Amino acid sequence: MNINATDCGFSPDATGLANTRALQSAVDHGGTIEVTRPGTYRIAGTVYLGSHTALRFSPGVILQKVDEAGRFSHVLLNKGALTKTYDENISVEGLTLHVNGLDHNDWQVFGLRGQIAFFYVRDLHIRRFRCPDLGKMQYCIHVCTFEDILIEDLIIKGDKDGVHLGRGRRFTIRDAVFETFDDAVALNAHDYDSGNPELGWIESGVVQNCHDLNAEKTTGFFARILGGAWTDWHSGMEVRKSDTVVSAGRLYRVKAQPDEVVYRSLTPPTHEHGAQVLDGITWVMVQTDVTYTAGVRDVVFRDIFLAKPRIGFSVHFDNDKYSRSYYPGAPVPRQERLLFDNIRVLHGGRHDFLCIGTPMDALTLSHCVFGNTPIRFHGNRALPDYGPTRLNLIGCTYPRPGSFDLLINEVPGKRLHLQTTAYLPLHDDFTARVHPGPGEITLRSALPGLA
Repeated sequence: MNINATDCGFSPDATGLANTRALQSAVDHGGTIEVTRPGTYRIAGTVYLGSHTALRFSPGVILQKVDEAGRFSHVLLNKGALTKTYDENISVEGLTLHVNGLDHNDWQVFGLRGQIAFFYVRDLHIRRFRCPDLGKMQYCIHVCTFEDILIEDLIIKGDKDGVHLGRGRRFTIRDAVFETFDDAVALNAHDYDSGNPELGWIESGVVQNCHDLNAEKTTGFFARILGGAWTDWHSGMEVRKSDTVVSAGRLYRVKAQPDEVVYRSLTPPTHEHGAQVLDGITWVMVQTDVTYTAGVRDVVFRDIFLAKPRIGFSVHFDNDKYSRSYYPGAPVPRQERLLFDNIRVLHGGRHDFLCIGTPMDALTLSHCVFGNTPIRFHGNRALPDYGPTRLNLIGCTYPRPGSFDLLINEVPGKRLHLQTTAYLPLHDDFTARVHPGPGEITLRSALPGLA
């Protein structure tokens, strides 16, 4: 079934409320819904997409958020997000979104904060998407608890995360231009209590052909890769904002202000949904399928161009007033089998290429172009032992003259094995240096300075 949304009253001349009702009426038919008339369409509320729906916007069509009945968060949200019921076979093509200053933190699903948001979704395709004015509170595209998603042909600019993923498997993010104050891409298997609605592993994905543009100010990373772990609830345990526990066959999280207050829990959370206050602690029921760890594995980053002077890739646990990713005594999650291929540093700043603060089995970097950008391992007081890591550098280019700090370790007892092959320094006086710090580095390398 093909429907033109204009036939349902969707129009550049209509109010935001009328357009919200009209577009909802169109997508409720399912099938393919087209918006073909160029213009700026005001939208004053969330439009909910169901399974087997394709929403296609022609060139020149813009959706602009407006406040006609109160501020709202999501522009598009799948229907099953509200009931944790999978929707499938959804595509959104050609959308240009103007946030228009309407950034809102009153989420319909706690932790789901995308302007475009999908939760419990399979077979999702977002293509040819543009957003020039992302605000400070909401991510642009947010997807959590997913299977088989393709997000491609993006230009996203503004203050918050460009594409933010929670747990899921099989994904591709490609052909994207980012100019974001915060993370361009966030693979947050763990997250702040308000940062993702569920926790678990992100696996089997590709991030390819992405550009991190320079900007006057910045925080975050090109890619944030977060892991975490937690334990069973027990009487007397101390918890703080964002901590997670397993109780009564469910996951619960502490919802609190970032005030560093530590609470002593004496009563186990057992409620089946929503939030409940126990011992002065607000517990939010997160999910019913129990896992004790979260992380990222089997993900490839390929053809990435880093023009913004900031850390390229950060693999870490949070451990601050907003979130403690790793609860003491929990099982240790290890990030596994990450590949970085043809990553090109285009800026001249001294910022880490890779900054790693979790256990990791192995890293492969192939055909990368380094700047003044070392690989750094750091601790954050989360673990007594971060385990060994093997690094394999293949065919990498080193364009700077003189000495270069290739590998820096700051983790007590950390064991690193570095192997390099087919290296290409561009200056005769190039020498590489490694810094074992309080750990140990073994080498298999003929790179100048390391031979």
